[in-house]
Amino acid sequence: MDHAVSISPPAGAADDPVERTDGSLAAGVLFLCDHAANALPKAYGTLGLAREHLDRHIAYDIGAAWITRRLARGFGAPAILARFSRLLIDPNRGVDDPTLVMRLSDGDIIPGNARIGAEEIEYRHAHYWKPYRAAIAAMIDSMLSQGPPPAVVSIHTFTPSWKARPRPWEIGILWDSDPRFAKPLIAALAKDGFLVGDNEPYDGALNGDTLDEAVTSRGLAGLLIETRQDLVATTAHAVAFADRLARLLRPVLARPELHCKAFFPSRTGRHV
Repeated sequence: MDHAVSISPPAGAADDPVERTDGSLAAGVLFLCDHAANALPKAYGTLGLAREHLDRHIAYDIGAAWITRRLARGFGAPAILARFSRLLIDPNRGVDDPTLVMRLSDGDIIPGNARIGAEEIEYRHAHYWKPYRAAIAAMIDSMLSQGPPPAVVSIHTFTPSWKARPRPWEIGILWDSDPRFAKPLIAALAKDGFLVGDNEPYDGALNGDTLDEAVTSRGLAGLLIETRQDLVATTAHAVAFADRLARLLRPVLARPELHCKAFFPSRTGRHV
């Protein structure tokens, strides 16, 4: 299988754990990719795993980085991607989430995380998780200063099956309670022939995740797009998928209600 080639992440605290794709601050859309990379800082080796495990979904979202970069280029929009594996620390989890640093993932013990203490978790939070979230906040602030509120699209991918149960969806739209973006996009995808999951295979209301903290809490229109990994596991397939997705995103992103702030009660229980 043709996997993504990850950009080497930082070797130390002074290096930048964030990949930024330049684009117009007035583009009206920002693309994010929390699980873009399967690389680890040199000091962590492979976290005690056989190297081939880093090519699995436990380390990153296969194909997601390709889709993100292609969409950003096509829209002339900025993109923010994490340059470190989710096994180091998951940038799409809240700081109090027990899965922030995974000790066990899809049946595999992560030796370098199995006995991790609070001090090491705080170090990874300060030097990897926090700079990624800060980069997103700073980009949104910059875009707000140059134009109307941007819509935010976070790109992820999911495995074709989970615990031997096939997942039929080709694409999933995850969202909390703001329907402005999700509802018309789900309708457009279904009309184009996609088998669409509405808050499948996961629920989009997750307290402290990237969209909850950076987007929903600020009244911005946003959602998370999940694509089944067997459809985007090579560069050519991911690019073709991104181009099809871009065609459907364009008219939805042109809707004026996506570019003003509106607050909806979060299903996470967090009060806006």
